[in-house]
Formats: sequence, structure tokens, C-alpha cells
Amino acid sequence: MFSGIVEEVGVVQRVTEMDGAREFLIGARSVLSDLIPGASVSIDGACHTAVTVSEDGFTVQSIGTTLSRTVAVGYAEGTSVNLERSMALGGRLDGHLVQGHVDGVGELVSLAEEGEYRLLDFRVPEGIAAQTILHGSITFNGVSLTVNALRGSDICQVGIIPFTWAHTNLGQISVGDAVNVEGDMIGKYVRRMLPEAD
Repeated sequence: MFSGIVEEVGVVQRVTEMDGAREFLIGARSVLSDLIPGASVSIDGACHTAVTVSEDGFTVQSIGTTLSRTVAVGYAEGTSVNLERSMALGGRLDGHLVQGHVDGVGELVSLAEEGEYRLLDFRVPEGIAAQTILHGSITFNGVSLTVNALRGSDICQVGIIPFTWAHTNLGQISVGDAVNVEGDMIGKYVRRMLPEAD
């Protein structure tokens, strides 16, 4: 379980093709302080298991399911990725409950600067849009964000403050780029329990 509060932006240093999977070596610093093999780490909002840990990075392996549902399929050497260790029980929940189970891939369709902050419009899969509410929570590339506006059946707008812009890989995003999307966990369960959702 995660909170959507990115601890650092790491860099993909090596991509190794495997049979039905890919292994990524991620260069990092902050998340290494207590990361051990077998521990969970969020990479752009997708939960991975640390396979090896060294002084300056760690490796993870993404299997076919993850590669088909996340932006990891496009990772290459030099790709910047948002990193977060799993939450400690009893710690602060500064963002919102994030499972690290990516629901689908979205696309940035517009970006507008509004003074010191930015407004980003993402096209999200309709299933995610259906469980998203105004001023509720949504996760893009592992970043916990508040829904600023909803348009049509599949557009979700969020506002990005300068700190988030500077300390996550959302600050490197361009129109047309793909992002991992995880809908609000509570919204998923509520929608599932409603008879008309079946």
C-alpha cells in the first residue's frame, strides 16, 4: 500500500529483455535507505518487488501483465520514474490510499499554465472516469492528485503546484504522453456494489 507521495525521481539505467518479461535497473538514492530484496516499491504508481538492491540502485522485473497495462512497456535507458516505498503502518497518510495496482493508461491531452501552477487534462479509460468524482482523488504516475474538473465521459483535470512539478516526473510531461492511472480505491468498491454498475 502506498500514499501517492513521491519520494524521489529515479532513472532507468538498464533494460534487460527476459522471456515474457523485462528487468529494469533503477538508479535511486532516497528509497534505498531501508529497501531490501522482496520489498515493495512503486514505480510510476505500479507496485513492483525489489529483486536486488545495491548502493546506488535496485532491480525489478515486470511481467507480461504489467507491461500490457502500464507505461513500463516504454521504459528505456534514461527514462525518469517516480519512486515511493510502501507505507509503514501507523505512518502519516499525506496523499490517499494507493494500491499500486494500475487500472490503465491515460494520455495528457492539454497543459495550461495558470500563474504559478499548471492545469493538466488527461484522457482516462472510461471505467476509471466512471468511478471518479469532482474533488476526489486520482493517481497519475504514482502521484496522488485531487480532481479539479471532469469533462465529457473521459477527461479528468488536475492542478499541479510548483513543488510537485519540480519533484516528480510530471514536470517532464508533454501533450500526447502516456501515464499510469489508478482510480480511487474507495470509488472502485462503491461502484462495484451499485446494482447499475454490473
